[in-house]
Amino acid sequence: MIDNISKALSLKPSQVQHALDLLNEGATIPFIARYRKDQTGNLDEDQLRAIEQTWKYQNSLQERKESILQILEEKKLLTKELKSSILGAETLASLEEIYRPYKEKRKTKASEAIAKGFGPLADKIWEQKYDPRTLADEEGLEQAGYILAEKISDMADIRSMIRDNLLKYESISSSLKKDAEDPQGVYEQYYDFSNPLSKLPSHRLLALDRGEKEKVLTVTLTSDNEKLEQMIQRKLLKRNSPSHDYLETVIHDALIRLMLPSIKREIRSTLREKAYEDAIKGFAANLEHLLMARPLKGQVMLSWDPGYVNGCKLAVLGSAGELLDTTVVYPFKFVSKGKKPQTDSPAYQAAVKETRSLINQYHPTVIVIGNGTASRESIDLITDLLKEYPDISYLIGSEAGASVYSASELAKEEFPDLPVEKRSAISIGRRVQDPLSELVKIDPQSLGVGMYQHDVPQKQLKEALDFVTDKAVNQVGVNVNIASPALLRHISGLKKPQINKILKARGLKPFNSREQLKDLFSAQIYEQSIGFLRIPGGQNPLDNTGIHPESYELTEKLLEQSHLSLADLHTQAFKAKIQKVDPRQMAKKLNSDTYTVADIIKELESPGLDPRDSLDGPILKKGILEIEDLTPGMELQGTVRNVTSFGAFVDIGLHEDGLVHISRLSNKFVKDPNEVVHTGQIVTVYVVDTDVRRKRISLSMVPGKI
Repeated sequence: MIDNISKALSLKPSQVQHALDLLNEGATIPFIARYRKDQTGNLDEDQLRAIEQTWKYQNSLQERKESILQILEEKKLLTKELKSSILGAETLASLEEIYRPYKEKRKTKASEAIAKGFGPLADKIWEQKYDPRTLADEEGLEQAGYILAEKISDMADIRSMIRDNLLKYESISSSLKKDAEDPQGVYEQYYDFSNPLSKLPSHRLLALDRGEKEKVLTVTLTSDNEKLEQMIQRKLLKRNSPSHDYLETVIHDALIRLMLPSIKREIRSTLREKAYEDAIKGFAANLEHLLMARPLKGQVMLSWDPGYVNGCKLAVLGSAGELLDTTVVYPFKFVSKGKKPQTDSPAYQAAVKETRSLINQYHPTVIVIGNGTASRESIDLITDLLKEYPDISYLIGSEAGASVYSASELAKEEFPDLPVEKRSAISIGRRVQDPLSELVKIDPQSLGVGMYQHDVPQKQLKEALDFVTDKAVNQVGVNVNIASPALLRHISGLKKPQINKILKARGLKPFNSREQLKDLFSAQIYEQSIGFLRIPGGQNPLDNTGIHPESYELTEKLLEQSHLSLADLHTQAFKAKIQKVDPRQMAKKLNSDTYTVADIIKELESPGLDPRDSLDGPILKKGILEIEDLTPGMELQGTVRNVTSFGAFVDIGLHEDGLVHISRLSNKFVKDPNEVVHTGQIVTVYVVDTDVRRKRISLSMVPGKI
């Protein structure tokens, strides 16, 4: 099994073995990836998860093999050849195909014919030595035909031949269902659609599935039945067989009635599983980049959650995300959607006055405006007001998931005295100040960074997104004295009991040493979690780094060998000197491994460094832009909001994101948009065209390719 996994994942067997040993001992994936590189050969979190998942799959496959072998043994059907085929099966699907002829079947025409005693007749005809008409009457031939049709349809090699042919040469087609309703034209491109199965993109299959489910589309797989029948005949019929004509009819029945319907279902199911996998991978990649987006640190912020009748909710946040003030204004209360607000109305002027008062009192440097209902009007109001404050910038923030957070138990605990609607403004602002800390409070499926998220298996999606969140939180690390319970929940090894102990202890007195956490945890949980829990300004400067306490002694020896002192840790002289230390040579001197020593040096170079600080920050705006202002060829800067299999959606400062189609992402052929862009990335785009009525914007990332 170890060999199978190492081959499947292109890893050394020793890497797989060490990883599985560590996982079986209770080590977490983040801990192994960060602190056991010497044992795994520097496997990252994704490789470790792949090992874990492949191991689980191989175990399931092995258990199923043993179960099938036992059943066949009991039925006295197990031959040496059959046992070899079962043991050699590499996937659950191929295993079930081998087992198919021996499965207990529900009542079929063939089983009824066997019960009536027509089995021996079918066997005799199958020898192809006799003219079937000399062996039985019309009813006998019909009943034997049912038995033989099922026999043919159960042949693994025949089914495999047909499946391969369909996948290689056939297409999936769709048409508009009679009397179907699609008022928005969502599925218009699929009303008369065909795509070869061999070149079918995942997103198209999922769109077809959804259209079929919503009773808008009729979806079919094509097949050249005559060609397939001839292929089966060549494989099964003997030359000059007296039963040739009869068996031709049986083969036709086996193909049309039994094989094609089930094989086409299997093909769609297999393609669907692959499409689900692709969609979940895309969702996970988008979420990872969103969580790892650069925080806008040290900024006092005014967060504006737009609305019509229920008003615009405002929250002023301090530089550390603390709530300073909150209010609701109603500039658009009597404005119909799509109509311009009366800027001289009392309600509008009162809203401007209230906003100006908050700005004058708290001096925010940034205003973040939610991108939901009434955001267009809100941008107009804010940009007009900011003419008085040239030093203040604004940006458009995502509202996705803010309402989910606002009504959550966590939000109630954080802000018990605030109504639901005011909490959403806090969430919109805080996710700009520190995306990771705020977004972990929201169900990832509510963040709008995936594709067909409600169509894919929810359990698989949740597992993938939880893994991504765990990975991001542990890569960044958390300040144990201020991290929220939602953030601590993703720290390696920590569960609710340990989190409650942390909250209770720090509520009495902030931690000033990692040593103090030893009393709260078991030895194993302390080992798994402590490297990801940071204490800025504590007794030991190493407590605010990713260096694990198990390596403190090694770190001290390294400093001694380098003639350095922790007292000088934050000086330029220290940084210059530690950068010159060669990890390999130092590892030999200290009788340690290169991976651990290299990581220690990296941490000492930039103690407490946030890995997100090197990434693109949010785009801060001063002017205003409307869809009517866009012209073909116009150059803009934008933030990638969502990456799909057909392209990327880019926020260019309007309510609507623009789409860069996969064909316009690069001058080169792009198979997967994730190879070129990721969520949160700042990109230069060029306007291709606009559809003002449908609020659609086409963009290109290649100058001149419009």
